[in-house]
Amino acid sequence: MIRTRSLQYAYKHSEDQNLIFPDIHLPSKESLLVLGASGVGKTTLLHLLAGLLPIDTGDVCIGDTHINRLSRGELNHFRGQNIGLIFQKSYFIKSLSVIENLLIREKFSKSRSDRYRREELLMHLGLCDQMHKKVYQLSEGQQQRLSIALGVIHKPKIILADEPTSNLDDINCEIVVSLLKKEAKICNSNLVIITHDQRVKPHFNNHINL
Repeated sequence: MIRTRSLQYAYKHSEDQNLIFPDIHLPSKESLLVLGASGVGKTTLLHLLAGLLPIDTGDVCIGDTHINRLSRGELNHFRGQNIGLIFQKSYFIKSLSVIENLLIREKFSKSRSDRYRREELLMHLGLCDQMHKKVYQLSEGQQQRLSIALGVIHKPKIILADEPTSNLDDINCEIVVSLLKKEAKICNSNLVIITHDQRVKPHFNNHINL
């Protein structure tokens, strides 16, 4: 469950960048699409939900945890275990293989190493044949799917995806959204996608506009 209240953020060097966000109340296992044009604060909202930016005003609650009340160490631990992040720009160790990247993400979250989970996830994402390839050997679409795998391997409580379809054609847009929703269902997670991509809107009943 995700709840936000009176959430605001002000960028220190920009007087006109005082961002005010609508309250969110997202019950367990439900999904949310956040739509808006560039510059309205979509990525800022995602970073606030993940605890990557300090909260100036308001409150973010994930489950029973108010993340803005945690120390930096507590927040890092909570994020590693409970939040899955899928960024617009992919972050991998490109010199390592697909499976090695997944193993590192498991260790980071301190979750139990689960070979069945890794293999099942790679099968769902169509990466079984690529598991021993180095990341730099993958196509752009395969790297996109690996980003999803890294974001959900530890079965987080919430999955936060930043513009996951913005650089994809229509067919791959449909594939990625379907994969994200499927993995959220498998993990019993909240899924929050932020995007300017209107093609995603028909896939969600619950959405807000910034």
